[in-house]
Amino acid sequence: MFGNADMRQNRRYPSIATARIPAVSGSEAFLKDISITGCCIEYTMLVDLPEHSEQTITIYPEKESMIDKFHLLVESKWHHFDNSSNRFGLEIKKSPQKKEFISYVDYLAWRHNT
Repeated sequence: MFGNADMRQNRRYPSIATARIPAVSGSEAFLKDISITGCCIEYTMLVDLPEHSEQTITIYPEKESMIDKFHLLVESKWHHFDNSSNRFGLEIKKSPQKKEFISYVDYLAWRHNT
């Protein structure tokens, strides 16, 4: 089941960044959206990410943002698979590079509102 957008505390912003979870797969995922409390990633292949597992994810913002990559400690909250995608909802627990993380969310908010 999808995460319920109505229950979210913070607005999520669409993104065109890529993401990697080294423990899950060597391939990249797409960062579909992000807020300061959570995000959604999408793989175009089947991957296994158990619910409620903690993972480290690396976000690679698009070049136009001029923000360096950053890491997040996340917990998998939901998963949805259909014929063309494999999506995961992730709760953000911690950000070691907090400056880059907050800057990226601010950048997406600015881009979304212009």
